[in-house]
Amino acid sequence: MKPKLSAYVSDSVAQRLELAARRPGTNKSAIVDAALDRFLNPERDASGDAALIRRLDRMSRQLDRADRDLAIMAETIALFVRYYLTITPPLPTGDQDAARALGRERFEMFVAQVGKRVASGVRLVADVMEQVSTSNPDLFMRHLEEGAPLGANKGQTTTESRPHDAAGQQPEPSPAGREEVGNV
Repeated sequence: MKPKLSAYVSDSVAQRLELAARRPGTNKSAIVDAALDRFLNPERDASGDAALIRRLDRMSRQLDRADRDLAIMAETIALFVRYYLTITPPLPTGDQDAARALGRERFEMFVAQVGKRVASGVRLVADVMEQVSTSNPDLFMRHLEEGAPLGANKGQTTTESRPHDAAGQQPEPSPAGREEVGNV
């Protein structure tokens, strides 16, 4: 015979227990027994732990992907800035006001495009990575020299791959670019 137990519960718990006990195949004693067993032996409820572990694993994979995407974006921006500073010539003083106005206009268009992409949920990084991996799947497996253009041979240097001007000379980088090349 099972021991009898008397307990006081709040009105709301008593109402919920009454509703749960109305289901076929159950009664108040069975519900209270299962609830106390779960409370007193939490290690027996492995299904909750397994669900939590699956959720943590999924969150960990999502965080890894976000970290990878952030590293790709940081490297992309760094390479673009280095390239931009290397090839952009300084402007004459008289042209700087017009260049600033054009720059503000272009920046506003850029911000609008970023807003549209974010609102649409389409990720440019994912699109680019998919295009690159389908067109050149071993690109990320090769050892490319720092600054070497894509498709350059391993022994080819960046100075050999630069275009020449009409006189056969390589174009000079801007003053900012010369400083950057020295610091790379």
